[in-house]
Amino acid sequence: MVAKDHLSLQLYTVRGKLEEDFDGTLARIAEIGYTKVEPFGVTAFADRLAEALPKHGLSAPTTHAGLLREDSAPIYAAAKRLGIGTVIDPHTDPARWQSADGIKEIAAGLNQAAKEAAEHGITVGYHNHQFELESKVDGAHGLEILVDNLADEVIVEVDTYWAAVGGADVPALLKKFGERVTAIHVKDGDGTLNNKAQVAVGDGTIAVRDILAAAPQALRVVELDDFTGEIFDAVEGSYAFLTGEGAPE
Repeated sequence: MVAKDHLSLQLYTVRGKLEEDFDGTLARIAEIGYTKVEPFGVTAFADRLAEALPKHGLSAPTTHAGLLREDSAPIYAAAKRLGIGTVIDPHTDPARWQSADGIKEIAAGLNQAAKEAAEHGITVGYHNHQFELESKVDGAHGLEILVDNLADEVIVEVDTYWAAVGGADVPALLKKFGERVTAIHVKDGDGTLNNKAQVAVGDGTIAVRDILAAAPQALRVVELDDFTGEIFDAVEGSYAFLTGEGAPE
């Protein structure tokens, strides 16, 4: 089972609820038992997060922000204000993943961002979708080439669902990347690009137990990109599965 302090929720999962009731949504997340969240849009939500996180006993060790596409200064300022130690770039243009040179350019950008972030006491990371794994150069997944060219201080947050959709042997990939993987996105579904087919962790076809066992050091970040039912049912179901019997620490 996963310890509560080793579990987080990507707030994109409940983006619709946040629009309706920001404070109440964070209260519900804490009521379920989560103690950590992973914000998105951190610069836009900084004021509300600064008030709501401590109010509900929540912390945010990681956040998603477009470091390679946006002005980084406001991102670092918001992260510092909220006590966020790791800023993760969540997306790059798939066209850049078609050659080794293109991938190396992304790595160079992340390495430069890491130098700037270090001045603020912040770590930089990268989060994948499926295309970084679908892309192969000389037999290696694009994400493998990226990691081979990252500075030691840059971490990766492997989205284990999208890595599986992209054709990777996810447990093997996690073991290969080792300690560089400080967080993983844990999600479940039918293993296709259909976001609406995603389900609570433990209810789909993804080998979640094997994935968790392959990266014991990584923060487990629950996420659903979409869901056909009441989203909090999936959020609560994921929490129950991961903290209950049968899921390895």
